[in-house]
Amino acid sequence: MTSTKKRLSRYNPASEDFHKEEFPFYWLARVYGRYTMGMEKLLKKIDLDIPRWRVLNILFENKEASISEISEHAIAKLSTVTKIVYRMKDDGLVETRPCEQDGRVTQVSITEKGRQAFFAMHDITDELFHKSFQGLTEAQVRKLNQVLAKVFDNLPES
Repeated sequence: MTSTKKRLSRYNPASEDFHKEEFPFYWLARVYGRYTMGMEKLLKKIDLDIPRWRVLNILFENKEASISEISEHAIAKLSTVTKIVYRMKDDGLVETRPCEQDGRVTQVSITEKGRQAFFAMHDITDELFHKSFQGLTEAQVRKLNQVLAKVFDNLPES
């Protein structure tokens, strides 16, 4: 066993030295779960949910995106995102149209009502965001993002 594998063995669930509290995915799951519960509670107050929150964030940043691009950024199945987008269209939050270059592709854009929902959702969730990173410096948050991006890149796509 290489020295790197030996050093990392205690973080591996298959190891005899394993303790769940030392498993990074244990903490990722707990952080994500707690954050999600807080977000759901807050977003419910303005008739939104996390899938709509994701789509609105993606569209606000990109102005327009195809359903497959939204699916990629949201890390969600294409069929799931399609259902979410069409529910959001029914709610007046987004508009859809065929792509000019490829009619098989559906382009999605945010409406004025969607922009209002975007600002409302950020107003209501802002405190949760700041509380989540209380006591961390900007450099620590940046490093956390770098480490998580590296782990993400190491994982298989499917």
